[in-house]
Amino acid sequence: MEARPRIAVLTFPGSNDDRDAGWALGSLGAEPVPVWHGDEQLPADVQAVVLPGGFSYGDYLRCGAIARFAPAMAAVRRFAEEGGLVLGICNGFQILCEAGLLPGVLRPNRSLRFVCEDVALTVERADLPFTERCEQGQRLIIPVKCGEGAWYGEIPERQVVLRYAGENPTGALDGVAGVCNEAGNVMGLMPHPEHAVDPLLGSGDGALVLASLVDAAARPHAFRRDVVLSYVRATD
Repeated sequence: MEARPRIAVLTFPGSNDDRDAGWALGSLGAEPVPVWHGDEQLPADVQAVVLPGGFSYGDYLRCGAIARFAPAMAAVRRFAEEGGLVLGICNGFQILCEAGLLPGVLRPNRSLRFVCEDVALTVERADLPFTERCEQGQRLIIPVKCGEGAWYGEIPERQVVLRYAGENPTGALDGVAGVCNEAGNVMGLMPHPEHAVDPLLGSGDGALVLASLVDAAARPHAFRRDVVLSYVRATD
């Protein structure tokens, strides 16, 4: 039996979906590896990193604005720059934007209210390590729960990974729900795929995202930057 890919799941003070993300990854064939925000190094043998949802450091200043300075984030940056796969979910997405690992910024929802509901998404990119199990234009149902989920920024179309289909619950620019970096090895999304990995939870569509990450992390070339770059170059 092949070894399960080890995927680091960071925990910050205020994280509340770290265990959910770990459970979901474990159910999809990965071995979740807890990493504390104060750790200065990632475990040497992890093959991907997930920044989960929650309210890191109480969301003081701005969501993710303090978490970006956590010692563990320096290690995440090095990991990403070497071509490692990094996924940020909700607050994790906010942290990656604050850290400059993803473009744009997350602002308060247009309604100025916390949104918690299932949303429909359209897959704009199905050739990334995070969406390989999806199809271009596929419709996914994944829950969103956030108060500051309105993404704003200016990026090439090829960096948009997911869009809200129909209702745009956050007021994000152009309905953007998920983006990637230029190299295609870092992705963030506001909806919570870890809460949609089993139809008993209302939808199993989130498993397509997380299982894609597990598949990519299990491949021997997961750390090769030239291979990761090929995801983007193929669409240029």
